[in-house]
Amino acid sequence: MGGPALAGQALKVGLVDECHLFLSPIVVGGGTRAFPDNVGVELELLDERRFGNGVVHLHYRVMG
Repeated sequence: MGGPALAGQALKVGLVDECHLFLSPIVVGGGTRAFPDNVGVELELLDERRFGNGVVHLHYRVMG
């Protein structure tokens, strides 16, 4: 997806089956959120992977 606004719209209308999030251990202090305020979906964690540099990959299934 090309950004949180587009991803949020696709989630709201049920076009997304899975989400892959990569979390980095750094605080920048601002920026765009991963998902917009008006998006609420239930996620089921399918897998997680930790990398040596501290990055964590989270793989979720979108429920319902």
